[in-house]
Amino acid sequence: MPQPDASEFVAAVHRRAAESLPFDDTRDFDDAARGFIAKLEPGVVRDDDGTVVWDNDVFEFLDSELEPGTVHPSLWRQSRLTSIQGLFEVVAGIYQVRGLDLSNLSIIEGDEGVVVIDTLTSRETAAAAMRLYREHRGDRPVKAIIHTHCHIDHFGGVLGVTDAESVARGDVEVIAPEGFVEHAIAENVYAGTAMGRRAGYMYGAALAHGPSGHVGAGLGQAPSTGAAGIVVPTIDIHTTGETLTIDGVEMEFQMAPGTEAPAEMHVYLPQYRALCIAENATHTLHNLLTLRGAVVRDPHGWSGYLNEAIDVFGDRTEVMFSPHHWPTWGADRIVEMLTLQRDLYGYLHDQTLRMINQGLQGAEIAESIQLPPALENAWHARGYYGSVSHNVKAIYQRYIGWFDGNPARLWPHPPEALSARYVDAIGGVDRTVDAARVAYESGDYRWAATLLDHVVFTDPEHVEGRSLYADTLDQLAYTVENGTWRNFYLSGATELRGANFGTPTNPSAPEILAQLSPAQLFDSIAISINGPKAWNERVTLDVTFTDLDQTHRLVLSNGVLVHRLRLDKDGDADAIVSATKPRLLALLGGDETSPGIEIVGDPEALSRLTGVVDDADPAFDIIVP
Repeated sequence: MPQPDASEFVAAVHRRAAESLPFDDTRDFDDAARGFIAKLEPGVVRDDDGTVVWDNDVFEFLDSELEPGTVHPSLWRQSRLTSIQGLFEVVAGIYQVRGLDLSNLSIIEGDEGVVVIDTLTSRETAAAAMRLYREHRGDRPVKAIIHTHCHIDHFGGVLGVTDAESVARGDVEVIAPEGFVEHAIAENVYAGTAMGRRAGYMYGAALAHGPSGHVGAGLGQAPSTGAAGIVVPTIDIHTTGETLTIDGVEMEFQMAPGTEAPAEMHVYLPQYRALCIAENATHTLHNLLTLRGAVVRDPHGWSGYLNEAIDVFGDRTEVMFSPHHWPTWGADRIVEMLTLQRDLYGYLHDQTLRMINQGLQGAEIAESIQLPPALENAWHARGYYGSVSHNVKAIYQRYIGWFDGNPARLWPHPPEALSARYVDAIGGVDRTVDAARVAYESGDYRWAATLLDHVVFTDPEHVEGRSLYADTLDQLAYTVENGTWRNFYLSGATELRGANFGTPTNPSAPEILAQLSPAQLFDSIAISINGPKAWNERVTLDVTFTDLDQTHRLVLSNGVLVHRLRLDKDGDADAIVSATKPRLLALLGGDETSPGIEIVGDPEALSRLTGVVDDADPAFDIIVP
């Protein structure tokens, strides 16, 4: 079914943006093109089977300066910038490959080889980035890899840059902030299925590319869909001020935990007067709570670490780069950008708390808060990835929680029951659709979407309701400046017009799962226990990892699985299960056929435990029940 044209209401939003924002400031386009060496041509990356895992050429429609009427002009501008692809010289000795994934791969040339900062999402795109670099700069060996933080688009491509054997031999050092592995695995495994499904919406994974569809995500175009991996770091960075020199490359680190990621750090390169600011100062307002879901980030700490970066590095930095977007050159411009980014997160934090203490709840603050003009008019502070609206609500959630204090909202009905009651009160489904159409035609798309949400949760197959709901979400998408909001709206419209597209990517890649510690492995099983089904089960297992020389005691009782290292004083278990960690991981993945598990004791004990483990659903419903 075709998508509707943009309405006059959308056009009015675009006109106001065009008139109020500094579109005559084109420095970002100059910076994004600076140091260009070559493109990957064609801009397509395939896996070993020939499947396309990245295609930047599909964004060629963004070459036009003219915004098409179906994309907010500010987002159109940002998407044109983030779709620029190729190898770039940042300064002599520092190079970036941009436009081959959601993130950038940066290369620092040393005495004999290179140090790579962040490795994209997939093995295939990282390998393509390294080939592009070597084609133009020579076949220098990798001496070290730095992961600035624990998000998968910064470490997932590590096996396209090196291999586990080279790391094990000591040929390649892998450097990361303290807590990197723990947080990387927790984010991609514990709630990985839910986050992956929602990430499909957030990044527009199932959308057609074009002016009425996917144009990007603000931070970059989208994550690649190849094979992700992880290598345990050989060097953990613990404190600000730590230094390393590898292959003649001097590095000074600033820790920034709990900012954009739970484990994050900045890297200063004194011989180049260059600062890698990780993901804490990019050319967008970032997320304090991503739409895919995550732990709420701390804007107060974020602002504080940027302030520290100004103090520590500001007077000795001539270029600042990030694993997203394009660099900034010149000490004055760098300090200005860091100052505005610092004040952006500090302002949102402080003003949200001020209004919380005046009795406003999150949605009210999001509607009323205004940024100061200096932030409003800074392109790098615009809400392309995070937004003022959902970041304010995240701060409210961080400090106050989900309950706004109104007793009528303490115990609301869940969506289906609530929708049925609203629709009944309005006078039925058809009258609710009529009211939504009036709202739609007046340009009140937010209200129309609310009404139609109730319609489809009451009658999921209501043809007119679904159609109008999809059209409404299209108009909302055409209106918003935020790339991930646009993708959410258009993804919802896509499923309303067709079918559930599930989860196009799998964040729980085998290489990542293989790094689960025994405790994380058992935690992931505990999360999957079907509590009611397990109420009356009591199982005690001792699990011996034959490859780790460890035995863990597992107890299932009252629907809860607990675990710890086995103590000498522990009594008999129902059974002792012995296997390697990879074999137990295979069992967790549903493979009960391969040999290698030995059970002493009750042969049914293990199956009683695995029998109450639920499979996660990567295609759960979002837009309709």
